[in-house]
Amino acid sequence: MTFEEFAASRLPALLRFAVVLTGDRALAEDVVQEVLIRTHAKWRRISGLEAPEPYVRRMVVNEYLSWRRRWARQVPQAEPADTRSVADHAAQHAERDALLTELRKLPARQRAVLVLRYYEGLSDVEIAAVLGCSNGTVRGYASRALAALRIELGPLPAFVREDH
Repeated sequence: MTFEEFAASRLPALLRFAVVLTGDRALAEDVVQEVLIRTHAKWRRISGLEAPEPYVRRMVVNEYLSWRRRWARQVPQAEPADTRSVADHAAQHAERDALLTELRKLPARQRAVLVLRYYEGLSDVEIAAVLGCSNGTVRGYASRALAALRIELGPLPAFVREDH
């Protein structure tokens, strides 16, 4: 598979993943663009992998975490912007918007763990490989993130449970 074929087929999925991870479409586009530039430069090596997409997804997570670190050094006291969308009249959309707003408030690694677990459907072992940490660290991040969400949102929806 050529880089162009990979990018054309996987760009929508990578962008959706990055939007959920970052909580901001423009930032997601920037992160994915930067990752695809680096992927193109290393495509010979990456294309030789058994599964290049998980590798590229890890690059997206790392770029997002790196961006957060750079931003934190530049603006240490910055609060995440409240970018709630206009409330939809359907309760499901309102609940989703509230959850996304609270996700934006989580530390980057906690947020990454939840997105990888519940959006991408990865196991703790796979998440640990993506983030370069231990399984116990993944479970700790997930536990703290879910506890923070429970404080803000009350009981979590059925699809977001700690017993994953």
